Amino acid sequence: MEFDISFTNKEITPWGGMIFLKQMLQKIEFRELIKNNPDLPVSGSNRGYKTSTIIESFITSIWCGANRFLHTEVTRHDTTLGKIFGWQKTPGQDTYKRFFSKFNIGTNQRVFTSLFSWFFENLSFDTFTLDIDSSVMTRYGEQEGAKKGYNPQKRGRASHHPLIAFIADVKLVANMWLRSGNTSSANNFLSFLEDTLFKLKSKTIGLIRLDSGFFQSNILDYLEEKILNYIVAVKFTHPIQRVIQQCNNWIVLDTGIEICEQMYQSDSWKNPRRIVIVRQKIKDRPKAAGKQLSLFAEEEIYRNYRYSAYVSNMKLPPAEIWRLYRGRGDAENRIKELKYDFGFDSFNLKNFYATEAALSFAMIAYNLMSLFRMFVLQEKTQKTLSTLRYRSFAIGAYFIKTNGKLILKIALTKKRREWFSGLWNYSKEFDLPFQISSA
Repeated sequence: MEFDISFTNKEITPWGGMIFLKQMLQKIEFRELIKNNPDLPVSGSNRGYKTSTIIESFITSIWCGANRFLHTEVTRHDTTLGKIFGWQKTPGQDTYKRFFSKFNIGTNQRVFTSLFSWFFENLSFDTFTLDIDSSVMTRYGEQEGAKKGYNPQKRGRASHHPLIAFIADVKLVANMWLRSGNTSSANNFLSFLEDTLFKLKSKTIGLIRLDSGFFQSNILDYLEEKILNYIVAVKFTHPIQRVIQQCNNWIVLDTGIEICEQMYQSDSWKNPRRIVIVRQKIKDRPKAAGKQLSLFAEEEIYRNYRYSAYVSNMKLPPAEIWRLYRGRGDAENRIKELKYDFGFDSFNLKNFYATEAALSFAMIAYNLMSLFRMFVLQEKTQKTLSTLRYRSFAIGAYFIKTNGKLILKIALTKKRREWFSGLWNYSKEFDLPFQISSA
């Protein structure tokens, strides 16, 4: 079928569903939170953008799919989206870059302590599981702090190596520090943990889960001194492999899965600690996670299994220790979503602390989206932002004025209008503090 094209001056947005998020931000008084933060940089010009507009529009750009500064230009030219959020004019990429360049180490510490703490102060939930992980973000320019270090995807490339703390129970980010690419996973970990606990204020940490990159005696000592429950994956050093070899009290959990426990004392430990060991038969479970024992690679009995091991101070059955640790895998999924949907490895600037500030606001965008998923959508399975973007947010809309009142016209088929109205009405009921649903 042939057709012609013509043009209209009507201002139409492809992001009509953003009205839900605008409603949520309004209900939780996010703009007031920004306005009342004395540490945020402000424009010295009367013609400059409001700080709240810069932050809101940057976060909204991420929600709309921007994962680098250039992509924010799409949001900048969407005048209807600007009207939805009440911005007189929407900033562009240069405004964001100038804004983040005003941040330094002290500004970052004060601003993001305040913002991250706000989420947890308003959350009616008191005991958390804390997962801490590191990630590698490859850099291609001359960014400050981009150094050559461990980079499994791009060997020899400069990178940053941030630390991220997740609250597993409510899928929120509790803290993020950017680090140079030549740091190890555990570098500056104890200071990071202290800072994370400070941001969580009065909340209780019921369990900390860490991977083998944090299997160090000073970290275990610290967790025990603070009387914090922990499960840490064990690094497969030669002494650990010999401990595993000596295990002879295996208990069958399921087909191809066996578990045992041993007391072990490293030369650097003051006291012995409990190690839970799991082995999975490769023949029965070809996709099983774990490592083989390199020390005994020639012995068939060990070649048939993949092993994993965990040190813990918790007095729980071995199978329960393993089950609890396996929940930590969700932290890796969260990092993937941060990278793919929130631009976590793409928003970078030459200045180190400017980059850290931009990425920290990407974390705030992630937390706000988590609130939307938990308290507005309330679905059993939380969808990724990329799924929500095209299911719930990418809806054509435009404004009309009737009797002096602006009305947002939503382009939806009749079948979907009831869903939209229900979600709109529910989003208006959302309020502080954030109440965990018992459903």
